[in-house]
Amino acid sequence: MPITAQAGPQERHFHVTQPLRRAGSMRQTESPFQLPPSHGIAVLIEDPRQTAPAAARNREPILRALRDLLPPDGLVLELASGSGEHVVYFARHLPRLSWQPSDPNPQARASITAYGLVAELENLRAPLDIDVTASAWPVASAQAIICINMLHIAPWSAAEGLVAGAARILDSGGGLYLYGPFKRDGAHTAHSNALFDRSLRERDPSWGVRDLSHVEGLARQHGLHLQEVIEMPANNLSVWLRRD
Repeated sequence: MPITAQAGPQERHFHVTQPLRRAGSMRQTESPFQLPPSHGIAVLIEDPRQTAPAAARNREPILRALRDLLPPDGLVLELASGSGEHVVYFARHLPRLSWQPSDPNPQARASITAYGLVAELENLRAPLDIDVTASAWPVASAQAIICINMLHIAPWSAAEGLVAGAARILDSGGGLYLYGPFKRDGAHTAHSNALFDRSLRERDPSWGVRDLSHVEGLARQHGLHLQEVIEMPANNLSVWLRRD
C-alpha cells in the first residue's frame, strides 16, 4: 500500500492508494496522519501507521543487545519489519548505522513509510518487499541482519530461507540477530512459552516456538555459527549467529 505525494507551490498532499486493514497482531492507529510542519501538509488522511503492542515493551532491551552486537557502522537489513516501530527506534538511537526495513505485506510497508516520514531520519531507507523464502533478495550485501519475532509465526521454510539468504548477503564477520521465544534442548524455558506454543500450533500447525538447537544446526549448514545467546525479558532470547 504505497503512500504517494503530490506537491504544489506551497502544499503537499499524501494519500493511501489501497484500503487499510489489520495485519497480524498489529492494529491500526486511530488518529489522523499528519507529517511534521516542515512538510507543509494541507490535508489529513487516515493514519496508515500500525502499532504492535509488544514493540514498546521490548524495544529498549533489544536496543541494549544490539548496541553490543552490531558493528559500529554499515548497513543493517531488518526482515519482517512489521509496523516499523522497531526500525525507526533503532535508527534514531544508532545513527551511525544505515537501516533497511522490509516486509512482504503492503500494509506493513505503508506503516513503515509513514513512521519514517514522521521521524525524518537520514539513516533510514524506504522499506523493501522481501519474502525471506525467495531465492534472491533485492539487497546485495549487508553488515548485519535482524529479524524479530518471526520464526515462531511462520513455517520452518521461512527459517530455512532466512538463514540461506543471510549466508548469501552477509559480509564475512557479519551477523544475523534473532529475537523471540525459543526452546532449549527440546524444552520450553517457561510454562507461558509452552502455552503460547500450543496456541500457535492450534492456529497453524506449521507455526510454533523453535528449538534453538535446530536453528543453530540450520545455521551451521550455511556457514553461520552461534556466537552469543542473551536472556531477555518475558522469557525471550536474543540470538547472534556470525558468518564465517
